[in-house]
Amino acid sequence: MSFLERTKFVKDETGKFQDNNIAKSMRRGADRFYYPLLFALAVTVGIIVYRQVTAPVPYVGGSLFEAWLLYDVFGLILLAFGLFLLIWQVSFALLYKPFLPLPREELPTLSVVIPAYNEGSQVLDTVRSIMKSDYPKERLQVICIDDGSKDDTWSWIEAAYNEFDGDITIIKQPYNQGKRVALMAGFEKATGDVIVTIDSDSEVLPDTLAHMASPFIRDQRVGSVAGHVRVLNLNSGLIPKILEVSFTCAFDFIRAGQSVYGGVFCTPGALSAYRRTALKPLLDDWSKQTFMGKPATIGEDRALTNLVLASGNRVVYQRDAVVLTKAPTNFSSLRLMLTRWARSNVRESLVMFNFVFRDFRKQGEGANWIRLFSVIQMIRFTVFEALKCALLVALVMYGYKALMAVILACVFASIIPSVVYYLRHRTGFGFRWALPYNLYWIFCLSWIPVWGILTASNSGWLTRSIPRAKKQGQPMLSNLITAFAQRTD
Repeated sequence: MSFLERTKFVKDETGKFQDNNIAKSMRRGADRFYYPLLFALAVTVGIIVYRQVTAPVPYVGGSLFEAWLLYDVFGLILLAFGLFLLIWQVSFALLYKPFLPLPREELPTLSVVIPAYNEGSQVLDTVRSIMKSDYPKERLQVICIDDGSKDDTWSWIEAAYNEFDGDITIIKQPYNQGKRVALMAGFEKATGDVIVTIDSDSEVLPDTLAHMASPFIRDQRVGSVAGHVRVLNLNSGLIPKILEVSFTCAFDFIRAGQSVYGGVFCTPGALSAYRRTALKPLLDDWSKQTFMGKPATIGEDRALTNLVLASGNRVVYQRDAVVLTKAPTNFSSLRLMLTRWARSNVRESLVMFNFVFRDFRKQGEGANWIRLFSVIQMIRFTVFEALKCALLVALVMYGYKALMAVILACVFASIIPSVVYYLRHRTGFGFRWALPYNLYWIFCLSWIPVWGILTASNSGWLTRSIPRAKKQGQPMLSNLITAFAQRTD
């Protein structure tokens, strides 16, 4: 009996879908692996820091690389492993080809779900971008949900409803219950063959939805599609600029390579699409997910991607389906966002590690590459994070030489994102901002993944506060204009 047959969804006596514990066993596995992961991290940190402290002192005129790499077998192994990862990722990225868009008459019915919380006027711009899409209007359904916002988000959603003559479905949650619950409310109303989710701080291009829907018709094995996330507020300072380079590398390099074998590890909350028949049976367990006995209120995109992969479907990346999303503009908001991502990454990597060694996909369908990715994640959580601790020791022990080695490493690490950005957009923007990103990451943000491991059971959203009112793009309704003016005063 195959994995898909063993995990087939059936209806119980109440008529609700029940499964043979796919999601439940995935969650139990994640919980079971968490404390061993912490133990493995602690042991690895101890060993690698000890090796760093007892490493041979560089001779006069020598360098840290000569002391720690050239005469250290462990260092050579790390170097070989890094080269293997680079060759693997480059090889698959070069094989990637986006799905061609379908003719208009062949596009499937599409439901777009937009959850919003304390988003203010931006939600109106999000809806506008969707309604201006080239997608056939008779096949497009738009659903916008206010998840109990404490600001004027609902007024802007109502403005969108009136602006488009009631052609969108709007839902108001009585109080804030979290993004998963808001998405569930939208999923329940969705009738399209393909369901797209988009964050309320994001905007799509006119052809984005058509590109998102096309893979589901061209390949019946596809269960989910990841869009291409770029930065909307690019001119809002240093952080949006460096994140633009980071996002391009994460999507046009990493996810592009994973798409070749249908193993994209995360469809982003900013823009994702799901085959309705693949999504619906997964929602009950997804909405009730826990980690270490606590409800999971973060990482909903990665969690849903795991369920789609575990059910045997392919998850791919569509390069031409572009979404522009607002990026953090200061260190505090960036830190909180990355902390949330880091905690989710730990949880869902443990979930993936628990199911990838089962018969979850047919032979030759890329399962082994997904297994390799899962193993590499475990190595990153232990060895790579332990190396950061050894780097701190090296900075204390060797001072200037260690600092120069770190800066030189950042220069080399900037090559790939710079080249990827240039090849994708034919500008020198990446060459200007890739190095600042790597330096900012190593000196200001590199501690976050370790903190994410240690605090993975925390589920606070962290980043959604009430935004300042926007002065442009106000609703057309006079009463909303007046209310808005009073608030800004």
